Amino acid sequence: MKAKTHAEEAAAFIKDDARTHWHDETLWHVRSNRDRSAQGIPEWETLRDTASATKNYVLSHLGELLEQFEANAKANGVEVLWARDDKEHNEHVYRILQENKVSNIVKSKSILTEECGLNHYLEKKGYDVVDTDLGERIIQFAKQTPSHIVLPAIHLKKQDIGEIFHDHIGTKKGASDPNYLTEAARQHLRKKFVEANAAITGVNFGIAETGGFVVCTNEGNADMGTHLADVHIACMGIEKLIPRAADLGVFLRLLARSATGQSITNYSSHFHRPAKGKKLYIILVDNGRTAQLGREDFKNSLKCIRCGACMNTCPIYRRSGGHSYNYTVPGPIGSILSPGRDLKQYSTLPFASTLCGSCSDVCPVKINIHEQLYKWRQVITENTNVDKSKQLSMKVAGMTFGKPVLYDLAGKMARTALKITPKSLVYSSLNVWGKHRDLPEVPKESFKEWFKKNRKQ
Repeated sequence: MKAKTHAEEAAAFIKDDARTHWHDETLWHVRSNRDRSAQGIPEWETLRDTASATKNYVLSHLGELLEQFEANAKANGVEVLWARDDKEHNEHVYRILQENKVSNIVKSKSILTEECGLNHYLEKKGYDVVDTDLGERIIQFAKQTPSHIVLPAIHLKKQDIGEIFHDHIGTKKGASDPNYLTEAARQHLRKKFVEANAAITGVNFGIAETGGFVVCTNEGNADMGTHLADVHIACMGIEKLIPRAADLGVFLRLLARSATGQSITNYSSHFHRPAKGKKLYIILVDNGRTAQLGREDFKNSLKCIRCGACMNTCPIYRRSGGHSYNYTVPGPIGSILSPGRDLKQYSTLPFASTLCGSCSDVCPVKINIHEQLYKWRQVITENTNVDKSKQLSMKVAGMTFGKPVLYDLAGKMARTALKITPKSLVYSSLNVWGKHRDLPEVPKESFKEWFKKNRKQ
């Protein structure tokens, strides 16, 4: 079955007009919180510059930093494993569970394990994997994928969550009070934490200098899982490294402010060595990252610290929903990561952008996201079968824009045609753009014509 394009998926999302506006406004509120928080830090831009430069250093010294991290982690008593792809990653996890006779698993939020399809893999092996992040648990009950990397259930309203909890953990039918639902989830998950003998977490930052790593959460669920379980499996993308412990403060100040507007995440948990009688594993995962590192125009995308700021500001993401991207990481950053994974399957995503540059403006590590989106468009156009009508229209547009006389003539003809053509024809089925918007009022003259008349004034 052919995968739907972003436009087709987005069309399904925006059918519910009220929900679309609510989704848009909710994410813009998060973006506004980010702005207020950032403006309260006089050295905000210095922090961004420092973080960006640090990540540049990481990407140019990745090999040696990974070796340093591995050596220090092993010296701390941690077992370090390497995975070339999602298959190897999942097999490592399964082997660890088997060797340690694990029966119950709790997992904190991990975009990498979503990327690798770990839950489905382990479920096929007979395991019940319990996601303990509240948003992730909601999504897991609903048998959906996260629609946002920080706010995985942002597309659902409290009434939806009330129905999901009623069906799965027996809350009162019709109940939608957030405090009631949160307490019900807390009681449900507490039993899971106590029963678990293995905890799986992601990694926000790995520190090459110490061999330790940091996991950031707002709910403390990663701590609950890892403190109670005898086995801790940390899954880490190889790009998550920073060189020194001294660098960590910069990233922690940027991460939460960029994500939700908080000054810092509620829990920034440091792991260095296994507790007495327990085991700690770190799986270092490539899964296409070195390939992206080799793409000069796109390697900066690996600087991403997964804050989600680009999603919260993007006018396309806010109005089309995360599921319309059909990729683990949606939004602008996902649109520059995904073509490297499968150019054909994700060929429409770089075009799901206005190229307004807002994503680059809010990125805490200064990834040039909108420029990479534009470059991916060029790569896709050169390497895939672009619709013939689009090719023709682009050639005509290029010829028109390249000749001032033609451009002026086309402008005059368009203004005249729009004035005299009935609205029923202007907004016919041929005008896809006009399905959801009105054209602006037709000006009497072009700016060029107006300027010629008024420049002496």
